[in-house]
Amino acid sequence: MIRRDFIKSASLLAGGLLTAPLAGKSENFSFKPEMPTLKKGLGFGMIKEEIPLLDKLKLVKDLGFQGVEFNSPLEFNLKELVDAKNKSGIEIPSTVNRDHWSKTLSDPDPSVRQFIIDSITKSLEETKELGGDTVLVVPGVVNEKVSYAEAYKNALDSIRKLIPAAEKTGITIGLENVWNNFILSPVEAKELLDTIDHPLVRWYFDIGNILRYGWPEHWIEVLDHRMIVKLHIKEYSRKKMNDEGLWKGFDVELLEGDNNWPAVMAALRKINYKGEWITAEVPGGDRIRLADISQRMDKIIQM
Repeated sequence: MIRRDFIKSASLLAGGLLTAPLAGKSENFSFKPEMPTLKKGLGFGMIKEEIPLLDKLKLVKDLGFQGVEFNSPLEFNLKELVDAKNKSGIEIPSTVNRDHWSKTLSDPDPSVRQFIIDSITKSLEETKELGGDTVLVVPGVVNEKVSYAEAYKNALDSIRKLIPAAEKTGITIGLENVWNNFILSPVEAKELLDTIDHPLVRWYFDIGNILRYGWPEHWIEVLDHRMIVKLHIKEYSRKKMNDEGLWKGFDVELLEGDNNWPAVMAALRKINYKGEWITAEVPGGDRIRLADISQRMDKIIQM
């Protein structure tokens, strides 16, 4: 047999083996990739029970949450919080910088930018002490006083100035998509991260925030597992947005808005999302309300 005939025969045989149905299996068999293990988190401010810190953490652990996200710089004594975390068995995988809206990384004033750089540096240090790995940061804001071009230039410079602190702590800066008139498409988000080109600067993807002007599954596809470090979960209704106003769109329960959760979860499976955490950012309440949120998240994760 000459070489080209051998290759042709081998290719036909391999193709037959790959396309032939498995013995005893339906020809309609389809493979659904498994979702990597997802841990459920919630923001600390969602816990509305008037009980001590340690009891709050124990409560949400009992309700099925594995982690709690705090604002930082902390309003708690760091040692007290670490002690409560250890005693409750809860994780603190991430923090949200609490100053990034009032004083932005894109502000025209260098002193304001330095203030927020210092604040985020403090958050990186605290997050390391808490055993977490990510600080959520809004990358910048565009408004009538700050042009898009200026915001982009200032944000890029500020984020780069934060890299030494990220490297020193080993904590990731997670840039989040918010209603800031800035970074409005997944392609632009990817380009920003590609320009920064550092493994400790990634994307903290908020699923619900996108529905005003896009589809979360599209963002997931573009950013993929290399760039998405964590997930925030919330719901949004375009009908409420159109009928009652922009912010009213958030006034809807998980599973009852416009998120196509099967498509979102399929997109996360397709990219093999490795960030582990999916953290609720919705109105909280007492233990009954939090139990309902936990159960709704379970249903979403299982899709």
